[in-house]
Amino acid sequence: MEIKVENNESQRQPLLETPPPPLPLSDSQPPVPKTPAQKAIRKTFKGTAHLAKLLPTGTVLVFQFLSPVLTNQGQCRTVVSQTATLAFLALCCLSCFLLCLTDSFRDPKGKVRYGLATTRGLWVIDGSVTLAPDVAEKYKLCFIDFFHGIVSMMVFVAVAMFDKNVVKCLYPSPSDDAEDILTTLPIGIGVISSVLFVVFPSKRHGIGFPLSPLSTK
Repeated sequence: MEIKVENNESQRQPLLETPPPPLPLSDSQPPVPKTPAQKAIRKTFKGTAHLAKLLPTGTVLVFQFLSPVLTNQGQCRTVVSQTATLAFLALCCLSCFLLCLTDSFRDPKGKVRYGLATTRGLWVIDGSVTLAPDVAEKYKLCFIDFFHGIVSMMVFVAVAMFDKNVVKCLYPSPSDDAEDILTTLPIGIGVISSVLFVVFPSKRHGIGFPLSPLSTK
């Protein structure tokens, strides 16, 4: 009894097929232009994402998490709520300033140690490691650290002005001129701050910023 094997190669299809080319857009259906409100929202999200990169990540995360809670989704009905929001913003600004004065290094075991820059050197926070005097001198506090702290506070203020909950809480009924200022001022602060950070870069790797390199300063 013979067994015939049929040749089905003509029926075989490759497992991975080349996807069809994208369909061309019809000339009769041009893209719908965006409204001014959509453009403003797009600029707001882009500006917030860009400015947040210049701030300590921990402070930004705390602000984004607690801002809707403290402002009650922008509905601050009492003076207490507005005062709590202002106090929260002040603490975040102070955190941005202080974290710009921190730095890090790797100990002989390769672990990252954080410290606060002082006029005498670096004060290690956990106190487990003591730097040699010649090494600690390289981490001394200088004028550029205060400059970065002030600019970092300015950037945070710009990010806070992009937050709709904060704006509605502190300024629930802005006029047309005030709305223009609230839209353009944070962008101007962000551009100026970005230029200042590029022209005067920071060499520190503090808390909330990228880690220090393998070698010490």
